[in-house]
Amino acid sequence: MRIFLDANILFSAARADGAVRQLLALSEAAGHELWADAYVFEEARRNLAAKAPDALPVLHAMTTRIKLGGLLAHTSLLPETTTLPEKDRPVLAAAIHHRCDILVTGDRTHFGPLYGKTIRGVTVLSPTMLAETVLR
Repeated sequence: MRIFLDANILFSAARADGAVRQLLALSEAAGHELWADAYVFEEARRNLAAKAPDALPVLHAMTTRIKLGGLLAHTSLLPETTTLPEKDRPVLAAAIHHRCDILVTGDRTHFGPLYGKTIRGVTVLSPTMLAETVLR
């Protein structure tokens, strides 16, 4: 499976050697591909620079294990009924563009209503839901 990582997942994995980093390692060990793009990577980098600058080297090291796509300039891949805020629309569009099977995000506020739903081939999951999928 191709798993697209939202910025909050990259942030959490880089900031601490905890559950999210372990989940990504287990996903990778199970043969799944981890994906991100320039948009989410830059958001994670910016947030780490402001809140945990010592974690920036960890984020950059993660790029050797993650397939990093370029910035997607448009969100036309999204169905017209998608109700995400403008800042989150490129995340789902990139997951669709890169033909990912899963978008994993901890953003319950904006993506929570989409948890468990599949949009243009991409199923939106929380980290817990991803763990249940990967570890079964």
